[in-house]
Amino acid sequence: MSNIPDGLYYTAEHEWVSEPTVDGTVRIGITDFAQDALGDVVYVQMPDSGTAVTGADVIGEVESTKSVSDIYAPITGEVVGRNAALDDDPSLINTDPYGEGWLLEIKVSDPSVVQGLLSSADYSQQVG
Repeated sequence: MSNIPDGLYYTAEHEWVSEPTVDGTVRIGITDFAQDALGDVVYVQMPDSGTAVTGADVIGEVESTKSVSDIYAPITGEVVGRNAALDDDPSLINTDPYGEGWLLEIKVSDPSVVQGLLSSADYSQQVG
């Protein structure tokens, strides 16, 4: 059974999104289900800060020993941070996908859009 924490939002493409902060910034990553399906992550390619992203567009990729998977923007906004620790240790995605293995921070143009993503219960049904 995959670890699907409450308090986060999820996409059908197996990404998670945190609750928006007061300034509309969210943190995103890939779910435990996704990292488990990928296997050992060996490389992550992500956009730099300042990059505008559009929801559902491919914004990067995660490469594992098994395959290469696209990362989709769960929401529209601007990248305001990226997890530089993954440059040196991409396996953080495998060991702590909801913590140290986060991918990007995005300032969303409309924070209410996050509420339209899947809840932990909805995502759990999808992958169950």
